Amino acid sequence: MSHSGAPLQGITVLELGHIVAGPTAGQILAELGAEVIKIESVGGGDQARNMPGSIAAMFHFLNRNKQSVALDLKGEGREVFLRMAASADVVVDNFAYQAVDRLGIGYPVVSELNPGLVWLSIKGFLPGPSEALPMLDELAQMAGGLAFMTGLPGKPMRAGASLTDNAAAAYGVIGVLAALFSRNANGGRGRHVTTGLYETCAYFVAQWMGAAQYSGEPSVPISVVRQDTRMGFSVYRLFDTADGSQVFIGIVSDAHWDRFCAEFGLAALHDDPRFADEASRRLNRPALYEALAGLVGGFTKQEAAARLRAAKIPFAPVNRPDELGADEHLAQSGQLVDVPLPNGVVGKAPKLPFRLGGHDMAVRNLAPALGADTRAVLARYGFSADEIAALEEKGVIRAAAA
Repeated sequence: MSHSGAPLQGITVLELGHIVAGPTAGQILAELGAEVIKIESVGGGDQARNMPGSIAAMFHFLNRNKQSVALDLKGEGREVFLRMAASADVVVDNFAYQAVDRLGIGYPVVSELNPGLVWLSIKGFLPGPSEALPMLDELAQMAGGLAFMTGLPGKPMRAGASLTDNAAAAYGVIGVLAALFSRNANGGRGRHVTTGLYETCAYFVAQWMGAAQYSGEPSVPISVVRQDTRMGFSVYRLFDTADGSQVFIGIVSDAHWDRFCAEFGLAALHDDPRFADEASRRLNRPALYEALAGLVGGFTKQEAAARLRAAKIPFAPVNRPDELGADEHLAQSGQLVDVPLPNGVVGKAPKLPFRLGGHDMAVRNLAPALGADTRAVLARYGFSADEIAALEEKGVIRAAAA
């Protein structure tokens, strides 16, 4: 399962992950070339496999480039896991608080067998007064101030993605990479890395914490602050387009204004003394916006985007997620990969959002069926065919049909 030339080639990861956060961390490590073995329950595997309707597609996006071993972690299965963990480099765990410890397979136990192990725990909270409380992505956005800043007054709203799960996983992987990098300097010992959903959200809103501390005033939702005044620019807001969509335009310098007016043939507007420079445009925003709203409103989103791109000014069309699969930049830059989904549709999934010279983060294998690799993986760990058959007969392991 090694991926020649990959930065994490030779690193073995056992993923005790389910739904979003754990699988995201496992996916990042897998796409960097690690061998990621997903340890799933024999009774149905990762909960995301069985989520209703289109939500199940998430499993196929987050679990490519992995192997699946279906294992009951209680009883004999505990010994199987410990045998595997004794030679692993990394374990990723987003189980509930102390769940792995109650099973007798937590970091204190496994690190005695394997001192070089790096263990990533993705939890609701970092150690502290609230660490035992249950926490989920949306709850973290509420408690961590993000939903308040995103929503309307009195109507907090979560971000339109599992932002906290994804970011907590990514920050956790940074910790894992640091622990692997420093392992030799640390006498060959690994580390226990913990990342928290709540603390991740608090980190997101640090800018607003700082703003409130500076002003001495309570925070207000970002929707209350006019788009055009948030950054102090003359033009920094959404405009409606002729086809019922929108584009966001940011004209933040005189050079932007010059190119914008030239592209759209706005000589009179450009020469109007009320709009002569950035400071003047800020003072005369109502008149400026009235003129620009009428202009942009005469174009479709695609037409406006083409003209704004030609003008080389900051802008963004407001796109739906379903439109991104056909996005020209994502497609032509090789950022989308084909991922077959359970209903037979071949989906377009994004790669990791960075480039690493000399390594292509491609799909090497699709999300595995539950237990697809159980027999092969256990054989690699020294289990005989008879031992594997006996474990399967007892229900300790589960293997997908050949």
